[in-house]
Amino acid sequence: MVNYLHSLRRRRRKRLAHQHTQHSGEQRVAVIGLGRFGSSLANELMHRGWDVLGIDTDTRLVQKYSDQLTHSAVADCTDPEVLRQLGVHEFTSAVVGIGTDVQASILVSSNLLEAEVPNIWAKAISRQHGQILERLGVHHVVLPEHEMGERVAHLVTGRMLDFIEFDDDYALVKTVAPDIATGVPLGESHVRTKYGVTVVGIKRPGEDFTYATAETVVQKGDVIVVTGKTHAVETFAELS
Repeated sequence: MVNYLHSLRRRRRKRLAHQHTQHSGEQRVAVIGLGRFGSSLANELMHRGWDVLGIDTDTRLVQKYSDQLTHSAVADCTDPEVLRQLGVHEFTSAVVGIGTDVQASILVSSNLLEAEVPNIWAKAISRQHGQILERLGVHHVVLPEHEMGERVAHLVTGRMLDFIEFDDDYALVKTVAPDIATGVPLGESHVRTKYGVTVVGIKRPGEDFTYATAETVVQKGDVIVVTGKTHAVETFAELS
């Protein structure tokens, strides 16, 4: 029923072994559907050090991406027993990247909900499809024309509340303020000189977003908006 192909990519796992030993089960994700969206998302998560199980009914696609992912399988996840055999119920995150087969998308999402996977992301091909998924109880519905795989990968990791990348390797990120930026005025925290990012906005629980200045004192639990080079803002967000 389930055919595992190339369970481990030896060279990648050696390169990421140190990172993986520090990861909990929360940094494993199942990506069901390895089309353009799913494969882009899966590869980005791999680059960020996550363990990725890629699943598709198309043997050709699984073979194409098997060497790029931690695990891969040819399987039909519309069958809840297949999900159980793959151990997806033990994952804390799953992404349904199935393309034009709306029925399969809905069935797989339902199976994941039934398996009580805590964080389910599902691709919708239309707003109507998205509404159905939301009514089922899917936690995060993605419309690909608005959300690209790379952006969603940043959000799935849980370090960022929002991520927008612009041209010239420049990004804007919304994240919970890390401890190194709290308790003192931003001008004294030296966030810009140490980490290469600029805090441009701040939001406290129950309050609106406000512009940040050098005199702004960020408090623990505040949500902040930072800008800078993509790598810099990614590194800074990992501190939260």
